Amino acid sequence: MARIELDLAHSYKPDPQQDADYALLPLKMTFEDGGAYALLGPSGCGKTTMLNIISGLVQPSHGTVRFGDRDVTRASPQERNIAQVFQFPVIYDTMTVGENLAFPLKNRGVAPERIRQRVGRIAEMLELSGQLDQRAAGLAADAKQKISLGRGLVREDVSAVLFDEPLTVIDPHLKWQLRRKLKQIHHELKLTLIYVTHDQVEALTFADQVVVMTRGRAVQVGSASELFERPRHTFVGHFIGSPGMNFLPAHSDGRTLAVAGRPVAASAGLPAALQAPGAFTLGVRPEYVALAEAEAPGALPATVERVQDIGTYVLLTARIGDASLKARLSPQADVPAVGSTAWLQVVGPHTCFYKDEALV
Repeated sequence: MARIELDLAHSYKPDPQQDADYALLPLKMTFEDGGAYALLGPSGCGKTTMLNIISGLVQPSHGTVRFGDRDVTRASPQERNIAQVFQFPVIYDTMTVGENLAFPLKNRGVAPERIRQRVGRIAEMLELSGQLDQRAAGLAADAKQKISLGRGLVREDVSAVLFDEPLTVIDPHLKWQLRRKLKQIHHELKLTLIYVTHDQVEALTFADQVVVMTRGRAVQVGSASELFERPRHTFVGHFIGSPGMNFLPAHSDGRTLAVAGRPVAASAGLPAALQAPGAFTLGVRPEYVALAEAEAPGALPATVERVQDIGTYVLLTARIGDASLKARLSPQADVPAVGSTAWLQVVGPHTCFYKDEALV
């Protein structure tokens, strides 16, 4: 295992001139030895490019990749000692499940007794013990992908195990089980795991640290609670959460705050960040928007446009001026009717303010 350090940028064009020409904009990032990381973002944001640069399948056009004290920028995947699990199963159909799991170890001349022990342990973790003598050709796609996961995890000496959306072909119920298994395997084996996904549930339940990416840029690295409570970029607030963070135009004159063109009564003085006059964007999670009394500090009147009973909560959609706002309310709340005016708490301890998309 190794500490992985990236200081690079990458473009698939020979002479990049602008940000849009880069698959990865300049970044510096460290993956600590033994950590569990997720690269999270929409399609085309650069997460698979970053993973392939770490593995050695792609050489960065600018900068370096270091494993510990060693510069591996031009080293092959074999020289880097990387295991990679791809989106679709990569196994040998003519071999049994056990032979597939043992193959990476046999190639490296590991002793037969040690192979047997290691294959047995990984098979038990992935609940494949009963299928070790079965040929892989007859298995379903999700079972084959479990073998691919096992082949990536079976080696003890790897620098890191890289996963490129490995649960895409997995049944939804089994997907939940495998996420839990991967978390358990990480705690037991202490391997460095880096997991690419566009699914925020997968990322937040698997990883200790999540790298949120958009348009070739890593905009925040943090734990699930950090990404939820204090998104450092408006994209993180929008992308994390269901539904994502509400964003409302705001303006400060240094003494008072106006949101969506309406003054907001404050229970205390303005935060230091808003004491400089100017335009801001107010961000507040639907979970932290609450019904309030009229003229209450931090509250604004809103017109109720839609009320959806989700079962465990009620999703209220309202409008303040030209801005739309969502609130997740308790099913026991006295929810106002569509078309009525409701006072909603938008400024509070969980409210964030942004300038030029960055957290103030």
